Amino acid sequence: MSKLVLAALLIAALWLLLRKTAPRPPMPEAEARAVLGVGERADEEAIRAAHRRLVTAVHPDRGGSEELTRRINAARDVLLGKLR
Repeated sequence: MSKLVLAALLIAALWLLLRKTAPRPPMPEAEARAVLGVGERADEEAIRAAHRRLVTAVHPDRGGSEELTRRINAARDVLLGKLR
């Protein structure tokens, strides 16, 4: 019985490693600004402050949504990438 459970666990682990997920398209800059609530002239400090404020409010550890946290992180990454 334990060999059967071990085999099932190995198959499940292999499936998780080998499954392919579709890449997500990058978030448009306008949407990223709307998510974070910053204007077009926001600098790095303003973007990071908005990100920090929003993530502390919606983080999954505080009962928030994982998807919303992902969107906020993606918005930060898009806007900081545009500055660099």
